[in-house]
Amino acid sequence: MALRRIGVHSREALLSVSATRAVEAMAAAALPPHTLMARAGLATARLAQALAPHARCIWIACGPGNNGGDGLVAARLLHEWAQAAGGHREVVVTLHAGTTTPPDAAQALAEARSAGVRFSASPPTAWDLGIDALLGIGVTRAPSGQLADWLGLLHRSAAPCLCVDVPSGLDADTGHTHELLNDSVPAQPGAPRHTLSLLCLKPGLLTAHGRDQAGEIWLDDLQCPVVTEALRSRAPVTAWLAGRVEPPRIQASRPHASHKGTRADVVVLGGQDITFNGAGMTGAAVLAARSALHGGAGRVLLGLLADGHTDLRWDPQAPELMLRRVDLLLQRETLERSVVVCGCGGGEAVAAVLPAVMAGAWRLVLDADALNAIARDTGLQTQLRQRSGFTVITPHPLEAARLLGITTPEVMRERLQASQQLATGYGVVCVLKGSGTVIAAPGATPQINPTGNAALATAGTGDVLAGMVGAALTDPQHGTSDKLLDQVASAVFQHGWLADEWVRTTNEALSAGRLASRVHPLV
Repeated sequence: MALRRIGVHSREALLSVSATRAVEAMAAAALPPHTLMARAGLATARLAQALAPHARCIWIACGPGNNGGDGLVAARLLHEWAQAAGGHREVVVTLHAGTTTPPDAAQALAEARSAGVRFSASPPTAWDLGIDALLGIGVTRAPSGQLADWLGLLHRSAAPCLCVDVPSGLDADTGHTHELLNDSVPAQPGAPRHTLSLLCLKPGLLTAHGRDQAGEIWLDDLQCPVVTEALRSRAPVTAWLAGRVEPPRIQASRPHASHKGTRADVVVLGGQDITFNGAGMTGAAVLAARSALHGGAGRVLLGLLADGHTDLRWDPQAPELMLRRVDLLLQRETLERSVVVCGCGGGEAVAAVLPAVMAGAWRLVLDADALNAIARDTGLQTQLRQRSGFTVITPHPLEAARLLGITTPEVMRERLQASQQLATGYGVVCVLKGSGTVIAAPGATPQINPTGNAALATAGTGDVLAGMVGAALTDPQHGTSDKLLDQVASAVFQHGWLADEWVRTTNEALSAGRLASRVHPLV
């Protein structure tokens, strides 16, 4: 496997730090000494050359460990290539002196000095490409002192930055960055960022702060077949990057003789009326219903939690939606043949319908206020755990924290772990929304969704996702949990993909209504 860019269309194994260490040890044992670092440095130098072929100055910030050793090998090669081309480029290395230097890194340092690489006590005044080779995958504490100063310069510079293996200070397992690091590093780096992941991909690059810190991600397995062998049998996969080809807009796979009843109905329950307690959230349920309709559901039945006071009789933007009284939708025969999406804008009113919904729904998507109501009521929690039907929950981090009885920062520090705890503890598929949405199910390796961007950080886009997931579950032929899980992941992928396409093609703000109108059926 050659150097390649990681996009949204391929399924990739993600390995934890401990599994990566095991793979690294296996690869090193099969090669002559120093070979692995030599290959890592060569891969770094080649990518740097490709990213900035006309750079006049490259600054390489090297730390005291093997990550710094990779940077030193790259510095030597870039220097030698520049000299061979007439000396048109300056390569400047700043080296942080650690208490100990591993043998491979010590050899790389000696070779760099012997080759005439320029070492400086301070960074250059300007550079065209910065290379972050300060800290590797094993560092979990925030950089301090000189390391923090150099890292801050790399982040604040207008020049692009290439990170070796992982961005320094990022937890490779969780994507979390330490609060102290956030004080000196901008949350949104302005210049282009790239990360070259070595040997294998790490989950922290794809979720939480990792998406911003890593930028464009590249992978090089350093010509080590042992990596493929380890992925097949020896190294446990921590998570999967759930890439896939975006489904076509016309669902040609449905039989020609299909009709609106071929698939299950989607029932949407939510949208507390303003007369209930002054907080009107009708729009949330309407958005979920519209997205389910555009997502391919044959019929969408919308029940608004209005206590009989709503003036809404039909939706002029989607007249196909069928409004029903909530009591009619809660009848057992209706619930048993429907995919129910419950909670979008449900407010306080949703708690009253949850017992019947959880007892009767064939397939169920719980979102927003339904999750908040369950978090407050141990009886509802028990009922959720005892459900026999297929259930998906779609919490954002605060809702996940309430369900787990912990704080939102704790969820954000361990997104994979939190999603797995929810999935296992409640017996559901958990879609933990956020940067690098995590999809977890009992007994399954979690998946991280590769699509989406900050355009989704607006009210109502989560309601759209709930409706999309509901529509994805309407095919009765998708009877196995694996197939249903794949449908959920496909809906999450499309939700983010639509936002990516929006940002790519327009400068307008993405509202939830605009997002819902672009939803299309899954194959």
